[in-house]
Amino acid sequence: MNAPVQVDPSSPAYSLPLDNFDVSDPALYQNDTWYPYFERLRREAPINYVPDSLYGPYWAVSKYQDIMHCEVHHEIFSSERGGIQIEDQPKDLQRPSFIRMDPPKHDEQRNVASPIVAPANLANMESLIRERTRLVLDALPRNETFDWVEHVSIRLTTMMLATLFDFPFEERTKLTWWSDVAICNVRDPASPVHSEEERFEELKQMAATLSALFKERRDQPPKFDLLSMLAHGDATRDMPLKEFMGNLALLIVGGNDTTRNSMTGGLLALNRFPNEYRKLQANPGLVDSAVSEIIRWQTPVIHMRRTTTRDTELGGKQIKAGEKIVLWYISGNRDEDAIENPNSFIIDRPRPRRHLSFGFGIHRCVGNRLAELQLKILWQEILTRFPAIEVAGEPTRLYSNFIRGIRSMPVRIPG
Repeated sequence: MNAPVQVDPSSPAYSLPLDNFDVSDPALYQNDTWYPYFERLRREAPINYVPDSLYGPYWAVSKYQDIMHCEVHHEIFSSERGGIQIEDQPKDLQRPSFIRMDPPKHDEQRNVASPIVAPANLANMESLIRERTRLVLDALPRNETFDWVEHVSIRLTTMMLATLFDFPFEERTKLTWWSDVAICNVRDPASPVHSEEERFEELKQMAATLSALFKERRDQPPKFDLLSMLAHGDATRDMPLKEFMGNLALLIVGGNDTTRNSMTGGLLALNRFPNEYRKLQANPGLVDSAVSEIIRWQTPVIHMRRTTTRDTELGGKQIKAGEKIVLWYISGNRDEDAIENPNSFIIDRPRPRRHLSFGFGIHRCVGNRLAELQLKILWQEILTRFPAIEVAGEPTRLYSNFIRGIRSMPVRIPG
């Protein structure tokens, strides 16, 4: 039986006063207990002021249309004034990047990187992605439990990152390490770093390594990789160190986390909704729409933050200039007023790409089509090989309110 999310009436979400609501607590996502909090917010307080949290006061925006309003009015809801995460970067350790910029600088820098994921280049990459996916899947063990994240999701996304940057293939695991460092919550004992200063130092090492390659590419004719594009782009060839660090971290995380966690979350969803798994097995032509549903269901980026440039009104609430606005994508993707039956995983929805996982407007994920292509190829190749892949236990989730990550997930392929 397919079972949609069930509301647990005993959840603290239904007894806490809304004034005490704080959906920024990373434990909600690590424990996967976030759902009832947003269900109540959407119903009772779609624009909710949180006066006190680990990250200071903020406005929680939980409904699809309100999130869209903020996304398209970037002149009011700025990415540059305070960054894109609810947690502020320390001023002396800030790392600007084009996702943390407003026009015109945002547009100039984004346009440098966007050709790598243009349709013609995706078509050129498809055969390489498919070849690597086949190699990874063919090496998987049968009739024994193994970690899907380690053996599939990380391997495939790490190889893709090395290709995008034309990074030395034998050293590609450095890219995954830097991605983990960039997005981790330093309060988590399992994090690779445990302070903002330590994170900054690790990312300086990243910048030093990639800076050497950047200089090489600048002295060579332009090529079709991200470092060469940045080295030859008018808006990016002379970036200061912190901006170089920020843009590299953005591109590495963007090329890694959305895809990695959707590769894992999709298999988990299909196991939890076995009728949909059988539907996909019976009709592999549904892979395209299944991929979009996987990305909606997983919602790899939990939130984006904006800062108001002037006094404004949102959902009937008066918001002052300079206030922190948090767009909870994970809630917008479960909004009953925007998505029919949102708490069920349905691979053949009529409008499967109508979700918020990639954002919207000028900050819509630049690599969204590449992520979809990698997931599409993965599921096409899985369906030709394995009658089923069984999830053999609960996943271990990331302690984060920003990336909805899965650290590990035991699976078994019946032989």
